[in-house]
Formats: sequence, structure tokens, C-alpha cells
Amino acid sequence: MALTEVSVSPQFHTQPETYLERIRAAFPGYDELQDAAIDAIPFAPGRVLELGIGTGETTGRLLERFPDAEVTGLDASPEMVFRAREMGIEVRLARMEDPLPDGPWDLVLAVLAVHHLTAEQKRDLFRRVRGQARSLVLGDQVDAESHSLDPEPGVDFLEAPEELAEWCGGEVVWTADDLAVVRAAYD
Repeated sequence: MALTEVSVSPQFHTQPETYLERIRAAFPGYDELQDAAIDAIPFAPGRVLELGIGTGETTGRLLERFPDAEVTGLDASPEMVFRAREMGIEVRLARMEDPLPDGPWDLVLAVLAVHHLTAEQKRDLFRRVRGQARSLVLGDQVDAESHSLDPEPGVDFLEAPEELAEWCGGEVVWTADDLAVVRAAYD
């Protein structure tokens, strides 16, 4: 399958008004994952690139902790881009498979987004991130014995957190059931 043939089904991504309610119902550990991702940021970032910005929930938490950070977000959903722009966040309509906006970035952050990429696409993304960023924090659904939300074939490509850490040159810093946070620092 060519890289461009993988697409994200609508799942929660076309309804920003109900996204938080639905994602919290699907992942009881959603807020804990968000907190763990923000806690994993290795230093106060200046320039941040958020992949799969969605409704801006992660960005809001990031800016509460690091109010001087300048965030640029990417999302493939026009509805989510519009919603994040309403919050005053700089957002671009783009896929993670597309070339990244020019760095350097202090931090590349992605929460519940990268699991939509195949293993090959993840490795390619991590290679591109490493070339432009000082650090990466990834919070996502991972392969586990049981899942809060069953992976959707052809849409959700789950890896073990240890594989993600190896591919991005980082470490697993938090896990809970089928959720994990991986952090890599490239300084």
C-alpha cells in the first residue's frame, strides 16, 4: 500500500463540537494522557509544532504550563482546523505525511494522532521530526492486550510503546492500559 493511500476515517474528527465528550467516553484515560504528555515536555519550549491539533485541547494545556510558547498546529480535518483557529491558534490544513513546516522547532507534540500512520509512515515522520526539532512528545493509543476503543482496521495502526520509543530515539515515560507517552530529546 502506498503511503498516500492511507486515510483517516471520520471517527471523531469531523465533529469538533462533540469531540471532547466522545473521546473521553472512548478513552477513560484521556485527561490523564493529556496531563502525562504535558508533564513529559523536557524543557520550556519556544517554538512548538503540534501534529493533529484537533480542537486545541492539548495546545490549551501546553499554553497553561508554558504561556510564552508559540504554537503552530497541523490537522488534516478542515473542521478541526476551523475550530482551532477560532481559539486564535495558528493552524495549517495538512497531513502528518506532508512535509513539515520549516523548523527548527523546540518541540514537536502529537496526542492521539500518530496512531493513524502505518509503521513505515511513523518511522518516516520521526526521521523528519528529528531533523527539525530539539524534542518530541508523543501521547497515543498503543498496542495492548485490550483496548478502550477497538482499533479500526485500515485507520488505526497500533505499535508497542517500546517500538515507538526505539523508532524516535526516545523513551516511554508513561503508560496506562492502551495509552502511552513517549519522549525524545535530541539536544
